[in-house]
Amino acid sequence: MAIPTEHRRRPRYRLRRAIAIGVTVVVLLLLATGGYIAYNYWVLTSHITHVNALPSNKPKTDIDGAAQNILLVGDDHRPANASAAELAQLGTTQDGGGTNTDTMMILHIPADGASATLISLPRDSWVNIPGNGMGKLNSAFSDGSQSGGDAGGAQLLIETVQNLTGLTIDHYVRISMLGFYDVANALGPIQVCLNAAVNDPYSGAVFPAGVSTLDAQQALAFVRQRHGLPGGDLDREIRQQYFLSVEAHKLLSAGTLLNPVELNKVLSAVGSAIQTDPGLNLLTLAAQLHGLTGSKINSATIPITGTPTITVNGSDVSIVQVDTAAMPTFIRTIMGTPDAYAKATAASPSSVSVTVLNGSDANGVAAAATATLKSAGFRVGTPGDGSTLATTTIQYPAGQEGQAKAVAAYLPGAAVQQTASVKTVTVVLGTDGILPTAPGKSSGSSASSTPAPAATGPAGTHSYSTATCIN
Repeated sequence: MAIPTEHRRRPRYRLRRAIAIGVTVVVLLLLATGGYIAYNYWVLTSHITHVNALPSNKPKTDIDGAAQNILLVGDDHRPANASAAELAQLGTTQDGGGTNTDTMMILHIPADGASATLISLPRDSWVNIPGNGMGKLNSAFSDGSQSGGDAGGAQLLIETVQNLTGLTIDHYVRISMLGFYDVANALGPIQVCLNAAVNDPYSGAVFPAGVSTLDAQQALAFVRQRHGLPGGDLDREIRQQYFLSVEAHKLLSAGTLLNPVELNKVLSAVGSAIQTDPGLNLLTLAAQLHGLTGSKINSATIPITGTPTITVNGSDVSIVQVDTAAMPTFIRTIMGTPDAYAKATAASPSSVSVTVLNGSDANGVAAAATATLKSAGFRVGTPGDGSTLATTTIQYPAGQEGQAKAVAAYLPGAAVQQTASVKTVTVVLGTDGILPTAPGKSSGSSASSTPAPAATGPAGTHSYSTATCIN
């Protein structure tokens, strides 16, 4: 039967109409998405306080390239107008507004934004503070703020950090105790896992061993605790890395990003909590981080040689001694720049001399590790004690890259540092519980059944999840 002409044309008309409707829907979705992004960006930026934080002398180093380095600073200052109820939530009292920076990390973001590394700077690091001589790193901000306010404090701190690491700090973010609490409260409860129970009256941290679910007040106590921890402030650094990695995973999850109510609540809290330099463009930063997930945030701590007590002006001062000789190699590793270690071929164990030192809180581990390495064919020295370290570290002098790489095969997850402070390969066992084991087998400590943080980024970096238990 013949089909009337008017009916033959309908499919083409319907197709054109479907295309028009489809294009309209796409345009509307784009407009809606753009409006959603623009609105949330306004919510975030309208609450931020800006400060002229970057020093004028900001030389670019050869290894920075298009990467971004953002200095993250947390301090214990309480807002002058904080109520008694707010202070009670923080588990503290009004202290007059101290400005020592107790948390300092560099967020290094490669140009492709596919991963990021949190580089912790221990607050007691003994460093040269321009114009003030040697002092603890956490006093640099206070020194600078004496005459220059918040801007002067930030500029002196950044100048000190740049001189210490060789990195150029591109941006600056500062958060107070109350701001931290507000952000943690907006993001909601998080789970953490501890190797041992803690009860610290100074921070208010009272948690059992194993997994705990923490509210905002407990989270603040968790990241503030340093008394009663085996590694003291170094263990607190690990807790802060751990917390930020877990919270970043939550923030970047679909449950937060695709929930307008939750996202608005979080962004409002973040905006009100932070102080940044005016040049920090969060949309540009978000574009650079397009491929980032919580599992791609690695953590590391600058190389140190120990935590000695020194005498300053007649008084005993406990410090963290920075291994400045190892710093260039450490930074190149974070940057991913090839160096002699990366190019080296692992030597035969029988040609490698290695000494193991115990920098942990466990007994007998240096002797046990020495026996394991000896059974693998290494020439071993007499085990001994070393300065406390959070991360198990393989130290080696220049020219022994192949020997260090041979030892590293038996210590997955350990940091590797070139330093002039040793004459042969030296392993300093840290509080992370890493012990030598045959390649391909898991490493663990007989003192604890809890696995050490897995190294998933550059050598010496760790990626944390709630499946990882820490001190």
